[in-house]
Amino acid sequence: MEFKEFKQEFQKNFREKTKDVSHLFVADIDPEEVWDLYLGSFPPGTNEIFRERKEFDCSACRHFIKRFGNVVFFLDHKVTSIWDFKVEDPKYQAVLDALTARIMRCDIKDVYVTKDKKIGVDKNYEDSFNGVLTWEHLYLELPDKFVYTGVDTEASVRGKYYSTAETFFRSLQEITIEAIETVLELIYSNTLYKGEEWKEILEQFLKYKKYFNALNISTGERACFAWEKSVEAGPIIGKIRNLSIGTLLEDISKGEELDEAVRKYEAIVAPANYKRSKPIFSKRTLENAKKTIEDLGYMRSLPRKYATLDEIRLEDVNFSNRDSAKRIKGDVFAELEEEIALTPERFSRVDEVPLKKFMEDVLPKAEQIEVLFENRLTPNLMSLIAPVHKDAPSMFKWDNGFSWAYNKNMTDSDIKEAVKNAGGDVTGVLRASLIWNEGKYNKNDFDLHCVTPKYHIYFQHMKDSYTKGELDIDIIDPKEGVPAVENITWPSMEFLEEGVYKIYVKNYTHRGGKDGFRAEIEFNGIIHQFVYNKELRHREEVQVAEVIYTKEGGFKLIEKIPSTMATRDIWGIKTQQFVPVSVIMYSPNHWKRERGIGHKHVFFMLAGCRNPQKPNGFFNEFLSNDLREHRRVFEALGSKMRVSDAEDQLSGVGFSTTKRNEVIVKVIGQSERIIKVKI
Repeated sequence: MEFKEFKQEFQKNFREKTKDVSHLFVADIDPEEVWDLYLGSFPPGTNEIFRERKEFDCSACRHFIKRFGNVVFFLDHKVTSIWDFKVEDPKYQAVLDALTARIMRCDIKDVYVTKDKKIGVDKNYEDSFNGVLTWEHLYLELPDKFVYTGVDTEASVRGKYYSTAETFFRSLQEITIEAIETVLELIYSNTLYKGEEWKEILEQFLKYKKYFNALNISTGERACFAWEKSVEAGPIIGKIRNLSIGTLLEDISKGEELDEAVRKYEAIVAPANYKRSKPIFSKRTLENAKKTIEDLGYMRSLPRKYATLDEIRLEDVNFSNRDSAKRIKGDVFAELEEEIALTPERFSRVDEVPLKKFMEDVLPKAEQIEVLFENRLTPNLMSLIAPVHKDAPSMFKWDNGFSWAYNKNMTDSDIKEAVKNAGGDVTGVLRASLIWNEGKYNKNDFDLHCVTPKYHIYFQHMKDSYTKGELDIDIIDPKEGVPAVENITWPSMEFLEEGVYKIYVKNYTHRGGKDGFRAEIEFNGIIHQFVYNKELRHREEVQVAEVIYTKEGGFKLIEKIPSTMATRDIWGIKTQQFVPVSVIMYSPNHWKRERGIGHKHVFFMLAGCRNPQKPNGFFNEFLSNDLREHRRVFEALGSKMRVSDAEDQLSGVGFSTTKRNEVIVKVIGQSERIIKVKI
């Protein structure tokens, strides 16, 4: 076989085998070694000296082999050398076999990138005494798909391919199939923030991962697979571990708790005010939780309803009015009458009474109790919840099956919630908040201002370097149907300056809005609410209040507009009026037969109070230790096992004894007395 024929076989083999190949790769072997092996593999007597050098020792062929001799490609997912083909001439076959065997033992180090379509010199000519001699050389014309036509340098492109392949390999090694499937579950259930954007990417990555895991770990197949598929997958899938979704996948793969891993992911990609719409759990978590619930006999404990007077024991009630007493278990009307008959203490003025003294000394002598249902107590509205099946075992840390739920399943005011939803900070020692555009569309640009002892906080000077007070929300263009809020908060007592903090609202731009605003000032754990129902003229200012702060006396509020709102109907009762109390009790975790597990709450059940919402049947913080590991599933169950509407329910206002608050009550016995109960 003449060299020309060998070259033609080489070119033919390359064209045929790479017709469906998208990329070429480079084996990790020194090109000089390939050249030496090429020359040294010709059988003895077949590569003799011609003139000064051996017959096949050609500078053009040497240049070709050093540029292209270590190129490989993937054929049916297997690495294939450009020398891997058969010819009829033994001397050339010996060279091909030697080159193939050596190169196939090498790892891949790069994607082959070139801007040259022609590799090598096809032939050249030499004048001689016998005429013109034609010298054939190793040569290829590459298909266009292998020729890079971009503006970047070849080295730069190779670097990008290398980076993608290396990262893809690490992703396939470190991210588990279970982690990918778990995240896909979250996406399919619409639980993950903007998860739909990752759906197709993760589905494709999962296919790569399953194939990767099936490969032999000790033969280098996995590394080759990463090289082959990195160019197919592209930089997004190839560098998935470096992306936000990759962080989530890696955290789950390392065994981090799912909800914590998702929280960290959301901290990267979600806005500050984002709230997850659904609790986080996987299919496996759900199956494990279901088995635990069945094993512990809690399936009948899941359905929940509003509690009624008929289900309450006498010993768990601290006070009940005459009508309620007839329905409480034990029919203890006579016992209550005997207590009422005791000579009550006479009161001639409004007293402040600690909760403990009120419960122990005042209630036993009272015939009737009424609560002044102030607007500020709206977030304290609550309902007592009972199991539908009375004989079902308790799922809670306490032995009875009763629980409770506060207004909107939260304990903050609606203004405070709106501020949090907008990304504002409500955790400071002093807070002033503004809300408007709640009803009719009010496009006015209201601004919240505070003149501190040394500074003026507003939209042009949002942070006070002295007191550290900051305006963290500034709404300029209210959106229709979306309440607008502004918020100033002071993070610490450490930086507060003594003096007057003047808080006011200014209509910076009047755009036709006729409504006023609501405002809120919070300190010492107590929220003071204000309403201004009049239209604000262009550039008009309305002072809400002054807060006076001294290190010795703390905070003192001076109202500039009344800190009460117009009477509103909420849960069937009117605000700013006294409402009769049916029952007063502590929370179920502190009833007589319980061990006092968790924070104690005190509940004033109000006559005619009807919760129109569908509160959660239970919350994770109530669950027994047997169920804590399944808290994500129970968070979902709590929202799904919601309490249905009911007229005959125990609802009213509740207070945690761990938070400072106060409630004004009217105590009626042989005399009538107004008491401010300090909680």
